[in-house]
Amino acid sequence: MTDRTPHYRALEAMYLSAPLNRFYQPTISVRHQQSEISIAVDRKFFHSGGAMHGSVYFKMLDDVAFFAANSVEETYFVLTADFRIDLLRPCTGGQITSKGTIIRAGRQDILAESNLYDEQNRLLATGRGRFSRGRNRLLDLPCYADVFYQS
Repeated sequence: MTDRTPHYRALEAMYLSAPLNRFYQPTISVRHQQSEISIAVDRKFFHSGGAMHGSVYFKMLDDVAFFAANSVEETYFVLTADFRIDLLRPCTGGQITSKGTIIRAGRQDILAESNLYDEQNRLLATGRGRFSRGRNRLLDLPCYADVFYQS
């Protein structure tokens, strides 16, 4: 088995370099067939009812499943083809952590699941997605390639 550490570190750097993540300030860890992302909940993420908006739940669940999927695809950037979420409880503060794992990696698609937890380890939401291999090569993305070649 080859050392995939440069691939994982490059995926992490790619995620953190996304302009949207300047807003959320996440942390990320990618390993073989799994990933984990955390953010501190901020009131700017809330809807008018005083709890975190569902779009943040979706982002956390989709992102972590995506990186679990891309952990096993070392050539191409994967794309979310389909994603389903179940919102289970509201969140009004603290640190939230999403954890994603591969269900199945096939020739065409990769299935991954994700869970979102609050800082008391209560399950806030679940997700399940199907990811397809895209046409963009990871090494053609400067945010990935720069870190990959430095490792």
